[in-house]
Amino acid sequence: QGIYKYLERNFSDFKQRGFVVGYDTRGQVTSNCSSKKLAKLTAAVLLAKDVLVYFFSTYVPTPFVPYAVQQLGAVAGVMITASHNRKEDNGYKVYWENGAQITSPHDKEIIKCIEECVEPWNGSWNENLVDTSPLRQDPLKKICDSYMEDLTKICYHRELNVQSNLKFVHTSFHGVGHDYVQLAFKAFGFQPPIPVPEQKDPDPDFSTVKCPNPEEGECVLELSLRLAEKENAKVVVATDPDADRLAVAEQQENGCWKVFTGNELAALFGWWMFSCWKQNRSQDSDVRNVYMLATTVSSKILRAIALKEGFHFE
Repeated sequence: QGIYKYLERNFSDFKQRGFVVGYDTRGQVTSNCSSKKLAKLTAAVLLAKDVLVYFFSTYVPTPFVPYAVQQLGAVAGVMITASHNRKEDNGYKVYWENGAQITSPHDKEIIKCIEECVEPWNGSWNENLVDTSPLRQDPLKKICDSYMEDLTKICYHRELNVQSNLKFVHTSFHGVGHDYVQLAFKAFGFQPPIPVPEQKDPDPDFSTVKCPNPEEGECVLELSLRLAEKENAKVVVATDPDADRLAVAEQQENGCWKVFTGNELAALFGWWMFSCWKQNRSQDSDVRNVYMLATTVSSKILRAIALKEGFHFE
C-alpha cells in the first residue's frame, strides 16, 4: 500500500504503465505462507486500485523482474524473496523504472508512505484478484524468450562452445534456477549442465544445506563437487535460491577445487567483456565511451584495468 501511494505520487501514468510482480519458491507450512501468496497479496493491492499488473504465472529468477520492468516500460517491480537468507525468512526486493534496486531517497520515502497507511484497504486481502482481474497480465513467456535471446548478444564464440567437450555441474540450491540455467547454457551453445539431483527441485526447507548461500564456499558445494568428480566435470556453477547470486568452482590439475570469490569472478567477467569489446569494436568506437560499474564494497581491480586500458570505472 505504501509503494502504491509513493508511485502514484511520482508517476502520473502509473496505472497505464503498470507494475511487475515476481516471486520465488519459499514457503512456510506452519503458517501456510509462501512467496506466491505474498506476491498475490502485493498484486491485489495494486489491482484493487486499477493498476495494470504484470504478474508472473510461476516462480522466476530475480533478474527477470528488473529486466521485465525495463522491457515492459513499467514504473517499478517487486520480487518476493528472501534470497539466500535462512529458510524462516521472507521479504522483497524493489526495483525502480530504470531496472535498478531502489536507493535513497526512494527507500526512505516509501517507508514513510508505508507508515501512513498501515490499515489494510478494501480489496487488499483479495488474493483472488490475480485470477479474475482483466488488468493482470502474465509476462512469463515474453520475458523468458526475450531474456534468453538477449543473452546471445554477449556470447562471442558460440561455435567454440558448441564444439566444447567441457562438462559443467549446476546446483540451484533448492530454488528457482534449474530450468532457467539450462536455457541459458543452451543460448550459449554449451551442453546442458548436469544438475545436482538432490538440489534441483524447489524445496523451501533447503533439506541438504545448512545455509543456502553459494558464497559460503566449499562447505555448501559438497554435493556438487562430489557429483562433478564422479562425472568428470571440471566446472561447478551454483546459483542461490532466487538465482541472482553466483558461485563458480574449477577443478585444478592436482584434483583440488578452486572456489572463486565474487571479486575474482567480477574481475574475470570485466576483463572478458572488455577483451571481446576490443576484438569486435568498430573503427570509430572510442574506449572513452566504455564504462564499468561496481558496488562500494567490491574489489577495485576493474579500476586498475580501466586505468591501464583507458575506459571509465565508477
